[in-house]
Amino acid sequence: MSTRLAALRQRFDDVGIDALVVTAAPNVCYLTGFTGSSGTVVVTAERAALITDSRYTERAESELDAAGAAADVDVVITRAINDALSELVDPAAVVGLEADHVSWAELDRFRDVVGEVRPTYGFVEAQRERKDADELGRIARAASIADGALATCRDALSAEPTERELAHALDDAMRHGGADRPGFDTIVASGPNAARPHHDPGDRRIRRGDLVVVDMGAEVEGYRSDMTRTFVIGPPTPRQVELLDAVRRAQAAGLATAGPDVPAAAVDRACRDHLASVGLGDSFTHGTGHGVGLVIHEGPAVNAKSTATLAPGHVITIEPGVYLRDFGGVRWEDTVAITDDGAEPLTRSPKEPIVG
Repeated sequence: MSTRLAALRQRFDDVGIDALVVTAAPNVCYLTGFTGSSGTVVVTAERAALITDSRYTERAESELDAAGAAADVDVVITRAINDALSELVDPAAVVGLEADHVSWAELDRFRDVVGEVRPTYGFVEAQRERKDADELGRIARAASIADGALATCRDALSAEPTERELAHALDDAMRHGGADRPGFDTIVASGPNAARPHHDPGDRRIRRGDLVVVDMGAEVEGYRSDMTRTFVIGPPTPRQVELLDAVRRAQAAGLATAGPDVPAAAVDRACRDHLASVGLGDSFTHGTGHGVGLVIHEGPAVNAKSTATLAPGHVITIEPGVYLRDFGGVRWEDTVAITDDGAEPLTRSPKEPIVG
């Protein structure tokens, strides 16, 4: 934590601030280890403090201690945040606020306390993009738990569960496997519903002949994984085989492209070019991927407009898909860590689609 705070302070001059007020919960957690619902971190050149209220006195102290932040971050217990800010920040300081996470009411409150406020955009998020060894370990553990849960539940696909029943079974299996919770709302989309990239599982029963898209992930100590596998129940039709193979080859092209010093847009292009070459380009309707960490969708973006360059420590998804209305869809997705010499998939479930 002291390293993270030092790196943050070194960038203050880049945006012309003397102090930073951090209000986004994932950023508060990243800098302190605190996971309560009420927390603000104030970082100055000399000091860092977590401001919370009396509901979290013991929790804040124990979580900061467990995260190794207790020696570097003071805990201030108060409901009068303005009073705490006035003691922590010089009245003449230029104070950065997280523009994407501050309401008008909060902005007015901060203006009452400090001399000048300045918006910052993605300031802590940019630092969060490159994971350290501990973060990578948690994401890898989350990925392994999701792999195990899918292996446990895979055969149930042939028993004609509803989408919702299978989603609940996967969630329970992840918790049983050691996850704190699912990393996001599990997607199970069957038959024509598989043509909806973010379908909410419903009461439709999974039937023989269906394509079934399962998008799932686990959360371990705040860090998430993300994986999609597509199944076909019973012998696939020639068209299903064509789609399954085309998307798998597109994802393989993206995986082969990903690595350090590679533009994220190039990974998107590799997947998209393959699907276009087999006449499916118009059916790939979303970006190829996103960063994964404390938030399931974070930087760097992996799409055609991304300006990011991949680097060791980035953890991204590579998830091309095709979606044909009234027919179904196919998506293959892995959580991938960028290493010094390439890209390592952290989700390792087999891509064998036929069930039953």
